[in-house]
Amino acid sequence: MLTLYTHPMSPCAQKVRIVLTEKGLDWEKYDVNLPEKENLTPDYLKLNPLGVVPTLVDDGKPVIESSIICEYLDDKFPSPGLKPKDPYLVSQMRFWMKHIDNKLHPSCGALQWPLVMAHKLKQMSEAEQNAMIDRVIEKSRRERQRRLLKHGYDAPDVKDAVTTYEKTIVDMEKVLSEQTWLAGNEFSLADAAMAPYFQSLYQFGWEDWYLSRPKVADWYQRVTMRDSYINSVAADFSEEKLAELNAKGESAWIKIQEYLKAGT
Repeated sequence: MLTLYTHPMSPCAQKVRIVLTEKGLDWEKYDVNLPEKENLTPDYLKLNPLGVVPTLVDDGKPVIESSIICEYLDDKFPSPGLKPKDPYLVSQMRFWMKHIDNKLHPSCGALQWPLVMAHKLKQMSEAEQNAMIDRVIEKSRRERQRRLLKHGYDAPDVKDAVTTYEKTIVDMEKVLSEQTWLAGNEFSLADAAMAPYFQSLYQFGWEDWYLSRPKVADWYQRVTMRDSYINSVAADFSEEKLAELNAKGESAWIKIQEYLKAGT
């Protein structure tokens, strides 16, 4: 039995769930309580020393880092394959996955974290806040959380995040005007990895950001119609939850549009 330590709103965990479902694998889900920092408990850190989700446990052995997990699953369970046959297209797939890991994921975190994760910390004293953030393993993540907690959407991380998201959408529009999916004409790990970052835009009511690009809008619509997305991502968002997230995203969208206008 495969066990995935996950969280409903984690894009990294969502992409692994998409891959697991695309492959029709049986797996057990364990939801990690991120607002309560369950990911920083000693037991969890034994599985994942970075203190993040997701973690896949296969036959008692943990596999960490979402893109590595996705390739691990594709290597171990090769049918149906989620890598292109052409080595060049594999390189394009990995380019997108690296871009997501290094640039888009931190950007998504900067936009999403103040809306859904900061509320627990805001209920604490400053000393308690610092003590909690000090437990975060990676320095870059710790310092970003401090800035976002203090400045919210006025933090420089947010402006940079908007720039990164905008460039990603523009680049996708160009690529998708020439082919069906991000790494050729077949759905691949690149599409599985990218899809959750559009779920973030959708759930906060920021759809206009991608709807203005017809090729990207069509790509995301096709993604959302796949059983893997319906069952492993969309199923975690009730109408009530989406309404709550949309409400949280309203004022943030105003700020995002200001950054977008300033950058044009």
